Amino acid sequence: MIDWRNPTYIDLPDLRMAVFEAGTRRADVPSLVLCHGWPELAYSWRKVVPILVAAGLHVIVPEQRGFGMTGKALSDGGGEDDVPLYDMTHLTGDLTHLLDALEINKAIFTGHDWGGFLIWQMPIRHPERVAGLIGVNTPFIPRLSDDPIKLMRQTMGDDFYIAMFQDYGRAEAVFDADPGKLLRMMYRKSGGLENVDVPSDAWTRIEILNMLKDDEATWPGQPLFDETDFQYYLDGFKRAGFRGGINWYRNFTRNWQMSESDEQKITHPSLMICAADDRVLPPSMADGMPAYVDDLETHIIDNCGHWTQNEQPEQLAHLMQDWVLRRFG
Repeated sequence: MIDWRNPTYIDLPDLRMAVFEAGTRRADVPSLVLCHGWPELAYSWRKVVPILVAAGLHVIVPEQRGFGMTGKALSDGGGEDDVPLYDMTHLTGDLTHLLDALEINKAIFTGHDWGGFLIWQMPIRHPERVAGLIGVNTPFIPRLSDDPIKLMRQTMGDDFYIAMFQDYGRAEAVFDADPGKLLRMMYRKSGGLENVDVPSDAWTRIEILNMLKDDEATWPGQPLFDETDFQYYLDGFKRAGFRGGINWYRNFTRNWQMSESDEQKITHPSLMICAADDRVLPPSMADGMPAYVDDLETHIIDNCGHWTQNEQPEQLAHLMQDWVLRRFG
């Protein structure tokens, strides 16, 4: 199927992207591009890909800008001035250039976590390259009335992880010093939204640096990965570090400023798959989507936290393939 240690490298503008591909292209059904989030890798889709391919679908799984075997932009000198190289213009551009390189006109873009934020921008910025959209946990969120970082600081505080990420160099210094500890803390099954015992209020407020200070023995939930899978992720973040992925977060304000004239409307066929127990992206966040997405189907996967591709890969894959084959087959 896919050898996850040996990608194909594709030269894009200012990026050498590691890409995995499986299945046979079809004239009647568009290819699926599967976009990962943070702190994730293309490998997050490893359990979903075989099911989709068995259903006759063609999938493309990029390791995205700043992550793993792709690594940083070629022009990125490693300083704060290079943060804009990870804004939404560059990230959506990577996906269109990827299609160009593969000689594909349109694709069904699927995204989880940050990959979800990315794919919902594709029909706004590059509508002619989009056949359909599948959001996994991450809903379409229309442009806010004010700077999102300002609003996050007001509602969640300066230690909230996205607000904290704006302090250049701070988070990556901690994460790169002990990547295994961060990944062990992040990659856990949540165990549900309610009645979860947490060691401190930092967990409720999602203050990652403060969460890391708590005794590991008191962390809630259960480890998500076995030793082999965890080592793959650890190797990936040791290879590229955390700065590139965190730079995606440092462009929230820039992306908001650049989107002032963008119409917040999506007309492409869209599927939204929520996870019932996701504490960061709960299903309620998708409630307002019908006002902005004309052609929308929504499902909720029970007994599933944030890491949907790993917690419930069979349910996720079957929802995806059923929708794709109904709408495009």
